[in-house]
Amino acid sequence: MNLKLMLEEKARQYRKKIAVSLSQNRLSYADLDEASNKVANYLVKIGLKRGDRVAMLLPNSLEFVVVYFGVVKACGIAIPLDVRYKLAEFASLFNNAQPKVLVAESLCLQQLVPHLSRFKSIKQIIEVGSQFKGRFLNYEELIAAGSIEKLKVEPEPEDVTYIGYTSGPTNRPRGVMLTHQSLTAEAAISGDGFKQTSSDIVILFALPMHHVFGLVVALLGSISKGSKVVISTGTSPTSLLEFIEKERGTMFMGVPYIFGLLVNMAEKEGVKYDLSSLRLCISGGASLPDDIALRFKQHFGLDIVQVWGLTESVASVTCGPVGGPIKLGSAGKVLPGWEVKIVDENGRELPANHSGEVIVKGPIMKEYYKNAQDTAAAIKDGWLYTGDIGWFDDDGYLFITGRKKETIIVKGQNIYHSDIEEVLRTHPKIAEAAVVVIPDKLRGEVVRAVISLKAEELATAEEIRRFCRQYMADYKLPKQIIFLDSLPKTANGEISKEDLKGDL
Repeated sequence: MNLKLMLEEKARQYRKKIAVSLSQNRLSYADLDEASNKVANYLVKIGLKRGDRVAMLLPNSLEFVVVYFGVVKACGIAIPLDVRYKLAEFASLFNNAQPKVLVAESLCLQQLVPHLSRFKSIKQIIEVGSQFKGRFLNYEELIAAGSIEKLKVEPEPEDVTYIGYTSGPTNRPRGVMLTHQSLTAEAAISGDGFKQTSSDIVILFALPMHHVFGLVVALLGSISKGSKVVISTGTSPTSLLEFIEKERGTMFMGVPYIFGLLVNMAEKEGVKYDLSSLRLCISGGASLPDDIALRFKQHFGLDIVQVWGLTESVASVTCGPVGGPIKLGSAGKVLPGWEVKIVDENGRELPANHSGEVIVKGPIMKEYYKNAQDTAAAIKDGWLYTGDIGWFDDDGYLFITGRKKETIIVKGQNIYHSDIEEVLRTHPKIAEAAVVVIPDKLRGEVVRAVISLKAEELATAEEIRRFCRQYMADYKLPKQIIFLDSLPKTANGEISKEDLKGDL
């Protein structure tokens, strides 16, 4: 199976049924199939070959969905990127991925246009919007004049069709390469886990489609089941609840931060909306605090089903039983199609109630793009070593308790310590800098930066944040910035991060 065939099959089965909508705009399954054919034909016309990369700088939108399927139908590799990235982050990723085509919304093009000459691999740019009309290829003109004929080329199941980057402006970006087979398999696994059907209306709010949770679980999982995806343009908890009531949404997927906002709002204002259509709430991206789960059930009358996975595993590996017993703090049970083990430092499997690294086998990534060293460390004998620490209870529920790798999860977004530390160390006033994770009740985790300045230098926290804002997406900015005369060291002279996590 490949994504092209999956969409074509659903277009035949659900032809006039709405596949995805945003505000007053909507695409039926047949519309989506035909519009993505236009994109695919155009990409081939301008020279896209099998395996060429297409960078996508698009927010959640109908255009995102059409372009994504157009790329995969043309046997290209889609690289959806976070529209919040800064120039330094884009430069790092473009230099690694070497995209041949860039499809971008006008606002995203603004910061790139003066620097396009730096990115020699990009041969064609398609603008979604009209700010630079006449300078670049135009998406609306493409759709108006494009051919709806199906391409004769057919993607192979093992063809890579997606690269998702798990870090931003590091010197070694890690692009996760996913195949048609892995994506279609995980879309079906995810939908089955939620008992999803063509009657479901999935609410997409504050869950970006450039991320596998939004792309695979919400979008592709819904397409595979013939469901309807409704994209929200609101940004507040109130607008979300209004949207669920208006659209009669049956499923909502979010990160713990969003559920925390909903609980806080309910406790202040009560629940004033008719949410009787909602049958399932799903949380992923980070561990859901027990407190939020309990308060949500109290105010909204629904359990939150937790899922766990990572980009390297395509998306969800475990899921809380839908309609079954939910265990607080648990990521649920292993979904059909996956195997999961807990192992010790030597790779030996551990029994229930023993903590170790979580490793998984199933429709995992093919490899890291241009990164054989990290691929070899992550995949051993067909098993993906996730770097997450956890344990199984006697009933087969998985509990994730920590991470081996230095990452911070802020509102469901993974951030590498090194991404921030590299930027901080380029500041002319900073002598040393280290980043650690600090627990936060609402956000899950926040970034703390601890800094020592060079002799005779003075700086403020806001000055440091302004500097960082030039080089990284806003969600990566340190929430706490602490200045010390010098940073504590271990016996071998390295910065002791453990000593930086408490009260300073």
